Amino acid sequence: MTNVFIDHQKFSTQRYGGISRYFASVMDGLRDSTNFSYKLGVLHSQNHYLRHESLPLNKGVSGRLIRQKESVGYRINELYCKQLLTRQDFDVFHPTYYNPYFLKSLRKPLVITIHDMTYERLPEYFWAQDPLTHQKRLNIERADAIIAISNTTRTDLISLFDVDPDKIHVIYHGIDTTSPLVSQPVANLPENYLLYVGDRSGYKNFYLFLNAFKELHTRYPDLNVVLTGGGSMAIADREFVHRLGLQDWVHHVNATDQELNFLYRNALSFVYPSLYEGFGLPILEAFRTDCPMVLSDTDCFREVAADAATYFSPTSLDDLIGTIDAIITDTELRKKLVESGKKRLNQFPLSESVAQTLNVYKALN
Repeated sequence: MTNVFIDHQKFSTQRYGGISRYFASVMDGLRDSTNFSYKLGVLHSQNHYLRHESLPLNKGVSGRLIRQKESVGYRINELYCKQLLTRQDFDVFHPTYYNPYFLKSLRKPLVITIHDMTYERLPEYFWAQDPLTHQKRLNIERADAIIAISNTTRTDLISLFDVDPDKIHVIYHGIDTTSPLVSQPVANLPENYLLYVGDRSGYKNFYLFLNAFKELHTRYPDLNVVLTGGGSMAIADREFVHRLGLQDWVHHVNATDQELNFLYRNALSFVYPSLYEGFGLPILEAFRTDCPMVLSDTDCFREVAADAATYFSPTSLDDLIGTIDAIITDTELRKKLVESGKKRLNQFPLSESVAQTLNVYKALN
């Protein structure tokens, strides 16, 4: 039996999030397999996807004290992972992010997942002192196997690092299409809205989107924008919305997974204007909820969505305005995109994604 050690990093820092959900799905696959087991390096976490895990320090007085300061929980979990590393009673190690705390003590095969190469492709959008690119490189150099979540990510990885291509396994993200889709209504939701999901930092192209919305709002006065994910709106975001005079038509919702399904289902369109992504999991979420979408014309989005989305030139305000306008006014186009999305979704079953990941583990044991 192959025993996989999954560490704490993203489970310590995310309550919701694509990476922690990804690893939770892998753990589900390990749990359901008779040939695998897993060890989780987490004593305390508020992560939604670990709600069914028995975590020793989540309850009682200790749990309440740790919850008061997130950094304490992170430090406790890291110390626990270091302790588990010294025991070496596992077969494969798969960290959930790139902090290289384990490199000196790890004596077993290392699998890493490269979710994107955004920092490397677009360094001008990030703080020069951010250690992530350095940490990622250390992981890549030590890794025995690398999972890339798209061919776009694989290509970027090979072009930017001296990586043996045989180490890289392209495994697409998947989404569960077998369980019933559960949605929960969101209160005070406007009738007509465009949906924006996730972070709003520079390379996400959020400000281009809002500038496009300003023009569209003059054409369609009852049109709104609903934002979700990415944390509450920061001061700069709020001020930008205020300068555009859109504060009554731009709304932020802290949505659960069930509420997110509702937001997709009822949107006129999901708009994903990012300049670069490694995959774009919200595309699959939109497919599953029959939500037509507007995507920036990038290699990754073309790879994932194919002909089941409309595309705009990523830096063209006029093109973004025109593309959104078309999807608002053309009912037949929206229907066509929804039907294409249903078919495209069949290419990304979660079970296949998990099975391929387990095969990577097996090959290293």
